[in-house]
Amino acid sequence: MTDKITVGVFFGGRSGEHEVSLLSARSILANLDPAKYHLIEVGITKEGQWLSGQDVLEAFQTGRTAHLTPVAMLPHAGDATLYFLKDGRVEPFTRLDVIFPVLHGTFGEDGTLQGLFELIGVAYVGAGVLASAVGMDKALFKTVLRACNLPILDYLVFTRRMVEEDAEKVIQAIESSLQYPVFIKPANLGSSVGITKCRNRSDLVEGLYEAARYDRRIIVEQGLEKPREIEVSVLGNEQPEASIPGEVVPGEDFYTYSAKYLSDNSRLLIPAPLPEEVKQEIQRIALETYRAIDGAGMARVDFLVDRQTHQIYISEVNTIPGFTQISMYPKLWEASGLPYAQLIDRLIELAFERKTDRDRTEFHYRREG
Repeated sequence: MTDKITVGVFFGGRSGEHEVSLLSARSILANLDPAKYHLIEVGITKEGQWLSGQDVLEAFQTGRTAHLTPVAMLPHAGDATLYFLKDGRVEPFTRLDVIFPVLHGTFGEDGTLQGLFELIGVAYVGAGVLASAVGMDKALFKTVLRACNLPILDYLVFTRRMVEEDAEKVIQAIESSLQYPVFIKPANLGSSVGITKCRNRSDLVEGLYEAARYDRRIIVEQGLEKPREIEVSVLGNEQPEASIPGEVVPGEDFYTYSAKYLSDNSRLLIPAPLPEEVKQEIQRIALETYRAIDGAGMARVDFLVDRQTHQIYISEVNTIPGFTQISMYPKLWEASGLPYAQLIDRLIELAFERKTDRDRTEFHYRREG
């Protein structure tokens, strides 16, 4: 046991992607080699409580969590201990060597949890605070891409209050700047939760209020008529690599939550049937996007490609992409020659590599002489 790496797999969370996180965690836990790793499951409830114990994932999936014990980590530098909270007392449970966060969306993928891990100084898989926050916020992400001259579609940003106080003004602004169809999205969410494709004003009203349920900031993007949806997996820290591109053929009008996780009608084409020069350009842009947000560990970069012109547009980046059995991120790496279990190993290696580099940084000024 002492030779094994203790991995804390965190899943669940307070976001609308709670159930998706459980699906991803099941695949990751099944592929972490027990000969190499001592696994500690930490489930985070929809209310934000951390729980651990026996068969945590199964307990979360069945809703029978009464036997689990509340746990916590303290924001003390160098103390990567997971503590049990028992009868008002704090008792050490186990020390974690590395954390694998499998929390999609708000309070897990947006830099908040990464901030705690940075305070503690523990190694963790995936992007840091900055890349997580920028990648999560679709509006800020597009601002960064525009500053880097990377290809994106036109967009507008509104707040929930603007919609509630004067929806007509918001609608007029959209219709004067963009053309139908448009997509309305919560700025900070994934898995297509809260997204509406709008073809007319009636759709627009419905979409604005739907997105406002999930975030205080709303992004409205220019849509394309039936674009090709292309995805690329990126892996690495200072020298990232891009997988072969894959194509999503949605079973619905676009790649909705239902099409991703509930329906069998969507298809994944790996590799994407595109001209070789287009594939290479998509890979190049994926790496440029990754570097633009200071990505680390992993990310999946999503694109929209015009069917006639092959014009490429960046759609979004996911710094904690889905890891279910049907998810593109591991599938693309498997097709690129890196099987699922080896991908998990590599992500953990990158987490330690990044911590070693971070530990070289001096945080106290030492005056010469």
